[in-house]
Amino acid sequence: MRTVQGKTDRVVIVGAGLGGLSAALRLAGAGREVTVLERESVPGGRNGLLELDAPGGGTYRFDTGPTVLTMPDLIADALDCVGERLEDWLTLTPVDPLYRAYYPDGSTLDVKADPQAMAAEVERVCGPQEAQGYLRYVDFVSKVYRYEMKDFIDRNIDSPFDLVTPNLARLVAAGGFRKLAPKVAQHLKDPRTQRVLSFQAMYAGLSPHDALAIYSVIAYMDSVAGVFFPEGGMHAVPRALAGAAEKHGVRLEYGRTVARVLVEHGRAVGVETTDGERYDADVVVLNPDLPVAYEELLPGPAPRRLARMDYSPSCFLLLAGSSQGYSKTAHHNIHFGRQWREVFADLIDRKQLMSDPSVLVTEPTHSDPSLAPEGKHLYYVLFPTPNASADIDWSVVGPRYRDECVARLESLGYVGFGDAIEVEDVTTPADWQARGMAQGAPFAAAHSFFQTGPFRPRNLARGVEGVVFAGSGTQPGVGVPMVLLSGRLAAERILGKDPSYRSRALA
Repeated sequence: MRTVQGKTDRVVIVGAGLGGLSAALRLAGAGREVTVLERESVPGGRNGLLELDAPGGGTYRFDTGPTVLTMPDLIADALDCVGERLEDWLTLTPVDPLYRAYYPDGSTLDVKADPQAMAAEVERVCGPQEAQGYLRYVDFVSKVYRYEMKDFIDRNIDSPFDLVTPNLARLVAAGGFRKLAPKVAQHLKDPRTQRVLSFQAMYAGLSPHDALAIYSVIAYMDSVAGVFFPEGGMHAVPRALAGAAEKHGVRLEYGRTVARVLVEHGRAVGVETTDGERYDADVVVLNPDLPVAYEELLPGPAPRRLARMDYSPSCFLLLAGSSQGYSKTAHHNIHFGRQWREVFADLIDRKQLMSDPSVLVTEPTHSDPSLAPEGKHLYYVLFPTPNASADIDWSVVGPRYRDECVARLESLGYVGFGDAIEVEDVTTPADWQARGMAQGAPFAAAHSFFQTGPFRPRNLARGVEGVVFAGSGTQPGVGVPMVLLSGRLAAERILGKDPSYRSRALA
């Protein structure tokens, strides 16, 4: 494994996102002097916080990024590096059902983490044969997870030859390099189960018909390993990581925007902020989106391949504080349209808005009513859209699309949704791009074959010694678990493979 050469005593981390905080805890635990510079007033990066005052008093507290928390042992592992316990920093509640899926024929399916309970639910909705197929699919994705995690995900990869391990042969034999949709269909025959156990390919920026079956590991992480919700909302996760880091000597400075990495004789020697302040360092860890970090923070031209990369679809996000509750909703609700393959063709191939939208509606107050004034509700409404490479002027289309989204929700049974909104906030692909996400894609570069594993942009900067990347733009990729792991991989590039590391997540 390649590592940063020379001194590594002082580390400056740009960005207090989950990847940066994960790296900070590991570096602090190994005795490094760590400073984290964050442009916002709170930690979290994409896992941010928006507070809006309610008209009648009180505050709505919105998570602005991920709403699905899986693999909490990866949080525990980061805290363990400084001798802290997850239970002392976070209160996590299992989400049950993980998702409630709604289908155009009027049926619903509750996704459960326990395979036997889920099999019973599948049998109720789709029949006994489908339930048996579901159990076979769980066996498949569990094997894929075991084969992938240590050798392909939780590992720094310098060359494709690093992947030549016994687990590669096992993955091939299991069918991990076949297409995902046909592999799902090998076990599941009902379109309803096929959809709810393959839509996660969207997180990887691909259609289930184009994604490799190795990406079923995403379905394993939430639909088998379970989904959790932190007391205080998802933003409680970066607050906990930042709090533990500060307790153990990490210096966190908020409201600090880094303008550039300072380089002397080909090596990073620190960073300079927009107000001209200099922070000296032996190593710089960059947590901003990797292509943007290359373009805006590092000297010289970015690697040419970055300009040719394909990006995941984006999303239109409506955050609504509402006086209206709905008795039949769960914490996470997925409403599938009649079309399925066409949805991905619209978003990825034709780069146009969905003609028959599928939508995710998350109600955080279902699990934690304290996030809104008494008797009020939070709604996180996500409509997938093309990324910013599409020919869509969101300054014009955005307000109209907002109204179309509200109308769509009301047609799905959210009666009076628009009239009940007290406060709201809208984020379009143009807004994501303005916040520093390449192509306005919060799910970063797509995980196509040549943009994943050893072919994904590496976490050691090209042309500058002493710069390491963390976050979803580098290895291993997108999603809260992967970004937490990116922090560990970044720390290992600086420290080497520290034998004190313990990964309870992989035990």
